[in-house]
Amino acid sequence: MKKVRYISLLVVLFLSSLSLYASSNEGDNNKELDIPEIVLEHLSDAYEWHVATYQGKHLSLPLPIIVKSGDTGEWYVGTAHNLPNNFFFDAQHHGKIYERHADGSTSRPLDLSVTKAVAQIWIVVAVLLIVFLSCASWYKKVNEKSEAPKGFVGLIEMLVMYIHDDLIKPAVGERHYKRYAPFLLTVFFFIFTCNLVGLVPVFPGGANVTGNINITMFLAVTSMLVINIFANKEYWKEVFWPEVPMALKFPVPLMPVIEVFSIFTKPFALMIRLFANMMAGHAIILSFTCVIFLGWNMGVGYGLGLNLLGIIMLLFMNCLELLVAFVQAYVFTMLSAVFIGMAHKEHHSAEY
Repeated sequence: MKKVRYISLLVVLFLSSLSLYASSNEGDNNKELDIPEIVLEHLSDAYEWHVATYQGKHLSLPLPIIVKSGDTGEWYVGTAHNLPNNFFFDAQHHGKIYERHADGSTSRPLDLSVTKAVAQIWIVVAVLLIVFLSCASWYKKVNEKSEAPKGFVGLIEMLVMYIHDDLIKPAVGERHYKRYAPFLLTVFFFIFTCNLVGLVPVFPGGANVTGNINITMFLAVTSMLVINIFANKEYWKEVFWPEVPMALKFPVPLMPVIEVFSIFTKPFALMIRLFANMMAGHAIILSFTCVIFLGWNMGVGYGLGLNLLGIIMLLFMNCLELLVAFVQAYVFTMLSAVFIGMAHKEHHSAEY
């Protein structure tokens, strides 16, 4: 009965917050709910962190802007509220900072600003440090051979051992998995935590980190460098002189060209898969949220039915996104481990 009462209380608070939102928009008939604009604003990066809106007033957390002028070479450090006149936010380029020159032309300055995605990454790193340092302190105090970890520490150990023993070790191979396990575990927990924090609708969560193509590109390029820099000579032999019929290698190097091209298509597939899945998930969840708000502007019958449908679909998509958050981190780590294992091929004579 206590659980039922808690759930009922949460539903009442949620519906009351929706009614408060609807009442705050009454009388504003000229302003319509622009769902595509809201979705795109959430998916894009920003120079401030929007926390809430009440009665037309926006509560935002300003983030540090660090840009270098191309004309004077001077650095500007501040916030969006006191940006110099020669800098402006270009709406045609998703609100990025541009510099206006004396001849009327515009260009993109050197921008090292701490955007919303960067701030979210720092929060994720802080969360990971707190989690694993707390687990490490437990192992220092307790003899793990005589006492098994329980609660949160046991959950983290189970997840680490699952990724380490059932994913990294078989994919990379017995001989080389210890060398790459720290990197792959870091990639998994970073992506997984970013996905989970991104599902939190309030500050300090909600930023679309893994739905940002720049972040996924960095992760994919890092995996590509790890794969190719530490690959053995058998891997490069298979790339430039694979064991295929000679007609496919000489005089037209068809297979070597395909193998070299695959070096770049593998990280590209990692980048697009993670980016597209997480961006689509955020867009769908936010669309159903907007449908709930849209129902308050309709009649009682249509509005109530639309709200109930939106709430059900929103809860379903949030539960599904929890699964997707784990699956996408798992798939990215698994494919990276498989590619690393392929880069450490042994000579065929050693297999027998």
